[in-house]
Amino acid sequence: MSLFRKQGSPSDETNSKSTLALRINVFFFSTFIIFCVIIIRLAVLQFVEGPTLTEVEANRDTKNVPLAAMRGSILAAGGEKIAYSTPVQSLYITLTKEYTEKKTDKVTKVTDFTPEAKANVNKLAADLVDKFNQLGDPNEEKLTVEQVKDSLDLKFRKYNGYTPRRIKEGLSTKEVAYFMEHKDEYPGLEVVEENARHYDKDTVAVQTVGYVKLFKNSNSLGIYQNILSAMKKKDSNPGLMYKDEEYVGFDGLERQYQRELRGQNGYQVVSINPQNMAEKIEKVVPPVKGNDIWMTINKNVQLKTEQAITDQIRWLHSHAVQGKTHPNAITGYAVAMEVDTGNIVAMASLPDYDTNKWVDGSIMEIWDKIEYNYQNGAITPNSSGRSGHGFSSTVFMGSTIKPLSVLIGLNEGLFTTSEWYTDKGIAYFGKAGHETSVRNASGHVYGGMDPALAIEHSSNVFMVDMVGKRLYEKYPSKSINVWDKYMKEFGLGVSTGVDLPQEFLGQINYKDLNAAGSAQAAMVYASFGQQGAYTTLQLAQYASTLANKGERIKPHLVSKITDSSGQVVKTFGREVLNTVKMDDSYWNEVKRGMNSKVDAFDGFPYDFARKTGTSQQTYVDKKTKIATNLDNGVFIAYAPRNKPKLAVAVIIPEGGFGSNSAAPVARKIFDAYDWEYGLDGVPKKSLQQKSAGQSSSSSESGTTGTN
Repeated sequence: MSLFRKQGSPSDETNSKSTLALRINVFFFSTFIIFCVIIIRLAVLQFVEGPTLTEVEANRDTKNVPLAAMRGSILAAGGEKIAYSTPVQSLYITLTKEYTEKKTDKVTKVTDFTPEAKANVNKLAADLVDKFNQLGDPNEEKLTVEQVKDSLDLKFRKYNGYTPRRIKEGLSTKEVAYFMEHKDEYPGLEVVEENARHYDKDTVAVQTVGYVKLFKNSNSLGIYQNILSAMKKKDSNPGLMYKDEEYVGFDGLERQYQRELRGQNGYQVVSINPQNMAEKIEKVVPPVKGNDIWMTINKNVQLKTEQAITDQIRWLHSHAVQGKTHPNAITGYAVAMEVDTGNIVAMASLPDYDTNKWVDGSIMEIWDKIEYNYQNGAITPNSSGRSGHGFSSTVFMGSTIKPLSVLIGLNEGLFTTSEWYTDKGIAYFGKAGHETSVRNASGHVYGGMDPALAIEHSSNVFMVDMVGKRLYEKYPSKSINVWDKYMKEFGLGVSTGVDLPQEFLGQINYKDLNAAGSAQAAMVYASFGQQGAYTTLQLAQYASTLANKGERIKPHLVSKITDSSGQVVKTFGREVLNTVKMDDSYWNEVKRGMNSKVDAFDGFPYDFARKTGTSQQTYVDKKTKIATNLDNGVFIAYAPRNKPKLAVAVIIPEGGFGSNSAAPVARKIFDAYDWEYGLDGVPKKSLQQKSAGQSSSSSESGTTGTN
């Protein structure tokens, strides 16, 4: 055996060194690649994805909680507050971990609130109830511990974890002072100013003004469905968010001008933890008070209109007209519209009710009484009141159509202003041997007449022979379209343009040839007012269009909108919707004919144009199947005749002849307007005040002289 070890060859040593060098190079190259990837990724995060991730993180860590704004007021023309809000202090709590901390049992695997959280909730509820009893209004209903705990919604069935819970609304002054002073003792507790809605106790135009409901109960309306959808978007404006507990307009002007009245909510930016619970309030943006809406309705004229309808209905129940009383006349509707401006100074729908019931929680107590009259019967037949036999507020026009019938006849060249017609009390139409007859009301025979006298005497047979039949002979089947065109030009069968929701466009029967029997029959019955049912507002606009000689003016209920400081934001003026061009002699002929005798206007100091109407409606008894024709009272007028200022329309379903049922209401409306504004431009109340002032001065002067 050799005493020397064999030494490694040079080549083996070289290979070993090469392998080591390669490994080192791979290591450094890999490290370089990894660092490059990290640097590139950091750059992407910083410059490309950074803004997006920042927004996501912000959205995850904070939430916007709306603060309700003070709702604006709805005022009458004289500045009286008809709908208004007052501040109320409410107690809210934003749940924190003291009340919501949970723990999972290792054995049962059930997650529940910790004993400490339960104890905190019980102590909070007991303390709050104790303070409410000590400091609250002694006459209010007392809250219980269980009710307070329920309001916390600890199981998150109503609200998210970060959403404040309302514990009590309408805190007393003492309660507000106490909870403000001891806020540190109640984590998450806060006194929040909200607003309560009130309506004039005089029940002024209640269906026109409308009412409010909680936002969370209003998603049946499209406007609030859209708002809910917008609120769900991530980039929605926090100021446009609605609170579940805030009141929103649900009908009438409250709904029509919801955005203006509401103002803009403020909001709190609340930081939240991974469990979606609030940690603290990061930022507060205060709400902006809503604007005020100034109505064109005059409170005094409105109240006198409502009283006139109430009195007239009572009178019809106890006084015989045409040999009988009218106990089934239990509803009435009236609209007074300024001819030159379009201002609605009165819009009545009776019976009415107290809209405060919607906000004080007692609406269901009176629901059985109001379910058919809580909506506006002056613009819609839907649940707007029912007469004794269930007639709605839209009835056939009756003879109030006759001024327009004559205008159509004159403009179509069916007769002239001087053409003479002999009224024999009956007219026939239809195929020879199968004729149908139409008679004048009460079987009257008027003899010779021109078009103006036909309107004044309210001759049905003139309208049948000279308008209905002749229009059909001129246009045959197309006569219906010709008639319809004229109706719509005068506002019958189309929107009036009024600033109210849910306006009914009318019931157009003359297009239903199956019901009428033929185009000729449809034209015949339409000519004297038995083929179209329209709202009281449509009739008022129609009367105004007659007064304006073809200018159809848009009616409006709001004159201006002002902000919380009283500055005018928007005004509303006269707006012509369309103009009907006709020969001036035609307008004068019709105006001369609107001159029928109306006892209710005896002693009226102005010459005025008017037309009474009595539309027949068939009632079929469900048990006996016997059909009875009942009379609805209709009346339109404008005054003064040659310088028109005010147009009025009145409908009393089942009231009998319009001259006896509807006309007396119209007279009181004209008198009320004359007192407030003056049909001649001079308010009569100012004359009395001036006279009273002069008498007082004379009396004082005389007394001084005696002394």
